[in-house]
Amino acid sequence: MQKKIGLYFGSFNPIHIGHLIIAEQILTNSDLKEIWFVISPHNPLKERHSLLNDHHRLALVRVAIDDNPAFRACDIEFNLPKPSYTIHTLVNLESKYPNHQFCLIMGSDNLNVITKWFNYEQILDNYNIYVYPRPGFDGGEFAKHHSIIWVDAPLIEISSSYIRNSIASGKQVRYLLPPKVNEYIEEMHFYEK
Repeated sequence: MQKKIGLYFGSFNPIHIGHLIIAEQILTNSDLKEIWFVISPHNPLKERHSLLNDHHRLALVRVAIDDNPAFRACDIEFNLPKPSYTIHTLVNLESKYPNHQFCLIMGSDNLNVITKWFNYEQILDNYNIYVYPRPGFDGGEFAKHHSIIWVDAPLIEISSSYIRNSIASGKQVRYLLPPKVNEYIEEMHFYEK
């Protein structure tokens, strides 16, 4: 029987407690056995200018999750053509790990704009998508699609951009980040002006 893996894609720039709370809640409230944090080198729908180097974001994810055996950092997109498209990553992972069944994890805000994704129909037709609520987004036209599984998770309004802006302004963010992530960012002086 295939092991069910949830893929949590993101820039994780930086990873914060909101990401970890959502991942834990989805794991707890679903049939997924593991969650892989897929660090995206560059989301084609986002600007690149404030993005830390790939290896630093990967290191931040690794230190954030190193005490949870059900979580894994995944850098597969680092070696795929840029920009990275989710469907290409899914196909690549399936060929690499034929004993796993891969599913997507996304917020309802992303489900609202999934029609902007490359080959989104193929994703909807072939993969389960575990959706967690985001304030102000109901999932749009695909909210009741057969591949969508809604998962109860708290509404969390912490964003990586808020953390980056706070650090750049000299404000304290230590309770928004896992302690080891905060230490790494302070040591490396990331996101400072």
